[in-house]
Formats: sequence, structure tokens, C-alpha cells
Amino acid sequence: MKIWVNGALHPAESARVSVLDHGMTVGDGIFETVKAVHGQPFALTRHLDRLTRSARGLGLPDPDLDEVRRACTAVLDANPAALGRLRITYTGGLSPLGSDRGDAGPTLVVAVGETTRRPDTTAVITVPWTRNERGALTGLKTTSYAENVVALARAREQDASEALFANTVGQLCEGTGSNVFVVLDGELHTPPVASGCLAGITRALTVDWTGAHETDLPLDVLERAEEIFLTSTLRDVQAVHRVDGRHLPAAPGPVTAKAMRVFDERSGADLDP
Repeated sequence: MKIWVNGALHPAESARVSVLDHGMTVGDGIFETVKAVHGQPFALTRHLDRLTRSARGLGLPDPDLDEVRRACTAVLDANPAALGRLRITYTGGLSPLGSDRGDAGPTLVVAVGETTRRPDTTAVITVPWTRNERGALTGLKTTSYAENVVALARAREQDASEALFANTVGQLCEGTGSNVFVVLDGELHTPPVASGCLAGITRALTVDWTGAHETDLPLDVLERAEEIFLTSTLRDVQAVHRVDGRHLPAAPGPVTAKAMRVFDERSGADLDP
């Protein structure tokens, strides 16, 4: 494997960043995960737009998107895979110990790992911790992911692949790395970005392509929704067949099945929608 680090490709065993990098010491960084199909990234422009928004929200310099594109191309060409997880990481760079940033400039790392297609259905759980819809990092895709690590470990303990959060006012928010959609009375709904959820790329495309409504939803909507599905870069649209102890044996239901079909068709027709 070859990895791009600050301007050049390096073999994985010699690809290094400093232990004093601010992304390492205090989680001062942002990232994007991009699906790559036969060496071609999907929705890269949207991902790079969000990378810039996250950088600005964190107070980092705007990333050089031409360099990021060159890095993505170089990494994908050097690491052929039928289906890949392309990871773009951009951090505060070499800094003193503590929260203050240094002046060495940001660090850019781009890597790719081979992956496989997800199952059509999955199980999820809810967790007692909340997303803060008013936090300083709300809506930013940062490397401060420890909360998600803890929640996902809880999900794995219960034979689930995702954990879902409410926000501080008890509304359904998001998963550790996904957005959530529900079907009520045959209509498709997803929490609005104001709930504190990440503005997912797959979420936005699914809303555009299916006409889903952005709706404030209580967490207990999961106990009565007719259908539930998740969206994310590598899940695309994935039906949910169990939430906590509630089973949805017909998953994927008709609305979900249509959303899966539409997403497959539209994403297959345009790699950079």
C-alpha cells in the first residue's frame, strides 16, 4: 500500500506524521471518507466542499483542493481495488503540546483500503448518550471520534453494526457514521441538519433523489416507524431489520427498496453528482 503524506506517496511502512501533530495530540483535524469504485471516487466534489466547510468551522486554513485531488488520484492509481474506502485526513499539523496550534502548517494524508459491499439489511441499537446540536463541532466531520468508537463498540456487543443517538432535546439525530431515515404512513423522513446530525453526502443525495422530508422526529419514532434505513458513503442505502429489541422482518420494505434502487441507478449514472 502507498499513502500520500504532505505532497508525496510513501510506502505504508514509511508513511509517517509527527507524534506532535495536532491531530494526534488533541484530535485537531477533519476528514472525509469517499467511496471508490474501480479506482474512481464517488461524489468527490461534494466531499471536498464539505472538507472545506469543516476546515473553516475548525479554524484551519482552506485545504488546497487541487492538491487533494492530485493526492486522491495518485493513491487510487497506486492501490487498485474494485471497491475502496478513500480516506482524506487534514489536521492542524505540527504543534506544541496543548490546545494551541503551531505555525508549521496543516498535515494532509490520503490513504485507501479495500472493502466489500455491505449487506442489504442490518441491525442497530440506540445508546443513552446524546449529540449536542449546539456544540462548537456540530456539523463538522472532525477526527474527534472517540464518542463514536465507544458507541459503536456497544453496538457490536449487541450484534449490531450501528448505534443511533438522540440530541439533547430527545430528537432522533444520527448514527456514529450514518444518517437515519424512517417511513411513517408511507412517507419518508429524516432528521434535519439542525438536529445536530452531520450533513451526510449520501443523505443529501437520497433526499434529493427520493423527495424525503426533513422532519424533527422524537427518538421513539424508531418504535413505530414502518421502515427504517441508514445512509452513508459505504452503506449507500441500507435497510434496518432490527432496532434494539424490535424486529422489522419485512426489511427492506417497499419505500426502502425503492430508495435503494434509485440510489444505485442514479449513483451509477453519475460518479460526481
